[in-house]
Amino acid sequence: MRDVLGELMDWWRAGETVGVGTVVATFRSAPRPAGASMLVGPGGEAVGSVSGGCVEGAVYELGQEVVADGTPVLQRYGVSDDDAFAVGLTCGGILDVFVEKVSQETFPGLGDVAADVEAGRPVAVATVIEHPDPAWLGRRIVVRPEDDERSDGAAAPGSLGSPRADAAVTDDARGLLAAGRTETLTYGPDGERRGEGMRVFVSAFAPRPRMLVFGAIDFAAAVAHVGSFLGYRVTVCDARPVFATASRFPAADEVVVEWPHRYLEGEVEAGAVDARTVVCVLTHDPKFDVPVLEVALRLPEVAYVGAMGSRRTHEDRLERLREAGMTEAELARLSSPIGLDLGARTPEETAVSIAAEIVALQWGGGGSRLQDVGGPIHHHAT
Repeated sequence: MRDVLGELMDWWRAGETVGVGTVVATFRSAPRPAGASMLVGPGGEAVGSVSGGCVEGAVYELGQEVVADGTPVLQRYGVSDDDAFAVGLTCGGILDVFVEKVSQETFPGLGDVAADVEAGRPVAVATVIEHPDPAWLGRRIVVRPEDDERSDGAAAPGSLGSPRADAAVTDDARGLLAAGRTETLTYGPDGERRGEGMRVFVSAFAPRPRMLVFGAIDFAAAVAHVGSFLGYRVTVCDARPVFATASRFPAADEVVVEWPHRYLEGEVEAGAVDARTVVCVLTHDPKFDVPVLEVALRLPEVAYVGAMGSRRTHEDRLERLREAGMTEAELARLSSPIGLDLGARTPEETAVSIAAEIVALQWGGGGSRLQDVGGPIHHHAT
């Protein structure tokens, strides 16, 4: 829902009612991930997408019906090879889409959720999308981190239907929120861990994952641009103030003048580095990159650590890191030379190569041409 939240909030604040269709589960080659949303506005406007165009018309009509009668609907869309041109997904995938009406009456806490998202505070919304008792459908709770006391006057988080269900879903939603994952969970009708009957969609709005780029060089500007495009909160750091300037890196969220290893150590101590963080070391200067790689490669949780340089630079860097006491297991976490083999030459092409490697490692892709491999096009997180 993040991609349509602005438009939704405009209508919500104006007291309007909006039909909202959200992808809550995908199977096979579904083109949009769980959490993708489409709005049916009060004037018949269509905003957003749940399938890249395959089933938008059907979801639009269902959204109008749900707004009219108020009953939320969980609808599955998909196609077989025989009816690929019927209403459905011509890619052969399957989508579960939950369609509900949203207004100040049905979701009074939406304003507080939007404020959290805007401020970068973690928040999750858990919604019942399937239950033997139709009265439970569409009930939701807002979940925040356990240590968040919400002293800012946020609205009460709501209830799914019973204290047992609320407790189970809240606990699981906090785990998903910490990992930055959106997912549909299954329980017994009263929130039993070992049971079926109730499905709850947890939409986790975690702060943007971080991309830390060390080395204020021309390649860093291109990497910062593609990192921002992918949704990362990008920091460029270099110890040389003449190069580390905001004007040279307009796509970065922040530019920091500090020795890279000191900055990374400080961010780790502040709890600002997590399992989604990617680290790109582009200096290819041992006095900068060896100390920061010592810190990065020893972190218990980090998504990616890559370092730029020629193969000769790479071998020299490995030797220096071994001399610093790093183990082979720690060195195995290093992606160097950085990026996939795309034949890249320019900073922009190299940035695409680096981004491609990050995406491939995140989702378990092999980096080969799709026409040369079989199996599913879309991978699941490893």
